[in-house]
This record gives sequence, structure tokens and C-alpha cells, in this order.
Amino acid sequence: MTSDCFINSLRCLIAIRGPVQSLHSDQGTNFVGGNNEFNKSLKDMMSEKTQAYLRSKMCSFNFNVPAASHMGGVWERLIRVVRNVFNGLLVEKDSVRLDTTNLRTLFYECMAIINSRPLTTQQLAHESSVDPLPLSPNMLLTMKSESPSSPPGDFDRSDLVSRKSWRRIQYLAEQFWARWKLEYLNDLQKRQKWNTPKSNVKIDDIVLLCEDESPRSTWKMARVINTIPSADSLVRKVTVKVSGGQTLDRPVQKLIMLLPTKPNQTNSKAASPTEEN
Repeated sequence: MTSDCFINSLRCLIAIRGPVQSLHSDQGTNFVGGNNEFNKSLKDMMSEKTQAYLRSKMCSFNFNVPAASHMGGVWERLIRVVRNVFNGLLVEKDSVRLDTTNLRTLFYECMAIINSRPLTTQQLAHESSVDPLPLSPNMLLTMKSESPSSPPGDFDRSDLVSRKSWRRIQYLAEQFWARWKLEYLNDLQKRQKWNTPKSNVKIDDIVLLCEDESPRSTWKMARVINTIPSADSLVRKVTVKVSGGQTLDRPVQKLIMLLPTKPNQTNSKAASPTEEN
């Protein structure tokens, strides 16, 4: 939480990912102090032309309003979930002790998990003969469409005391994936009281499938193609279509709503005689 640590972390980020044009943060003393250090370094340069060149190449700081941490909700929520998961994995379990190398490896594995989350749903909104992949932060950072590789084997709790440290890291990464996926998906759901009826799932809704057995860093997105209402007119079972054309029957409890269909789209499909037949 010092300016020196922040500057070193920023230099590590730039060394790995390349130049950064813009940084957004709250007005923490370490961020403000780092910004002041950069401005002071520019003023110490003798040539005005050199100052102008460096100013155009350096990243700009965009600070939130003081005492308004909620304005960074996009990243603050992710930080809170990740911190809670790490507290459960490393802090609350006294048996877990990692050296610098193993801890850095675990951080990189968890970074790949977080950056593999889907950002868009447009590729499932229309029929397509190809097998599209949802856009993820990893694609923007690595310029590759492949997801992070699956773990090399099966790992259980006994790996925590294994002499092979890499198996311990992979087991912890598996635990992080399971807990972070659960807590992250719960944050996507809108909280409602039990006596408030939820709206039915509709055709063409874009959803995320909850599958406990799915490999690490894989997210199955799907489009609802059929709904099966019960006697009380509530939809409890649907048929979804995943990338590649496969159709699956799933209960609504195993679906996370990402993008509801627009009312006019539903009405137009319901009015179509082809759909009715």
C-alpha cells in the first residue's frame, strides 16, 4: 500500500502486457503518490520536447471522486470475491504454506480463471453454422481465442501435503475455480424475496449453464429454444442450444440469466405460424 510498491507493480504489468494508455482507480494514497512521482519525474526533465514526448507515451490516471469507492463497482466487486476466496483457501487453512514461486504460480492460474469469464452474448443471439466463442478478457490480453488449458490430471485434498508442490498448486487452483465460480455466479443473480414471483424464462434468452463437472475455466453459454411450463404456468424446464448446435434439457435452477430477450422479439416469434406449428 505504498507508492513504491504501486510503481513497481505497474512496471511489472507494463513489462508483461505492454504499454497502458489509461488507469482508473480510487484516490488511494498509493495511487495518488505514484501519480505525483511520475509528474515530478517529468518536471525534472530539462528538454520541453522530451517532456511532451514522455507525457504522450505515459499512461494517464483517471481518479474517482474522493469518498466514492462505489464508482469503482466494476472492479471492486471482483476484488472482493477474489479476496474472500483466497481468505478461505490460504488464510483460514493453517496447513497451506506457499513460498514466493508457488504463490506466484497460483496467482497466475487464478488470473487465467478470472479472465476467462464471458463478456458478450452476441454470438448466441442468432443462428450460425460456426462454433463461436464468447469474448473474454483473455482474448483481448493474449490475442488468442483458445481458453486456458485444462489442469493436467485429477487432484484431491491429499495433494495439499504432497511432496510435489505443483500438484498442491493445481489442487488450490481447482478449489479457487469451484468457489469463485459459485460466488461470482451468485452475484450475477438478482436477489428477490420468496414471495415475489420471478419472471419466466423465455425463448431466445441467453443463459449461462451451471455445471459442476465442467472443466476449469470453461463456461457454457446457451440460447433458450423451447420452454415447458408447468400446470401453474411457471416455466421450470427448458431446452437450450449451446455453441456447436447441441441441444440440452435443463431445469431453470441450473441457468444464470445473462441477456433476456426483448419483448417485441418474443411477440414476433409467438405470432409466427411456423413457430406455432
